Amino acid sequence: MKRSAALAGALMLSVAMLSGCGLKPMYAGGGKGAVARGLSDVQVSAIEGRAGWLVRNALVDQLGSGQAGVTPRYRLDVRLDDKLEGFALLSDDTIGRERRTLRARYQLVDLSSGDVVLDATAGSDAGIDVVSSDYATIAAEQTALENLSKDVASRIVTSVALRLRGNTAQ
Repeated sequence: MKRSAALAGALMLSVAMLSGCGLKPMYAGGGKGAVARGLSDVQVSAIEGRAGWLVRNALVDQLGSGQAGVTPRYRLDVRLDDKLEGFALLSDDTIGRERRTLRARYQLVDLSSGDVVLDATAGSDAGIDVVSSDYATIAAEQTALENLSKDVASRIVTSVALRLRGNTAQ
């Protein structure tokens, strides 16, 4: 009985300490919260290339921007660097593995003042096995690019959300 009372006391103490730690949910308020409203005020500029098209679509989906009748407050400019390099030479001098790397340099610009609010980078990479079928290798390269685009876009949105939360905190 004493053990369960001590356990309950420890649990109550940890709950009390956790409530005072100052952590706040970033997306508090759901779609009507300050961060969600700030993200929907971001316009994403066009990005060059297939990787750019994929990243831009992922950004628009995750930001919830591009809604009719909403004038953007910020513009997100993104430049990508997409590299596909072979390594892991096999005994017959063929490439056995590739690495696809997608890096983004992005800036969040306040449209009212023209000031750069956020200037940062994000990136991700993936390993690809090179197999005897060219079709399978090309399909794996394209799938890797699609996955990397979503990952980089997610990293950008998180960074923008953190910045906007800092701007909207009262």
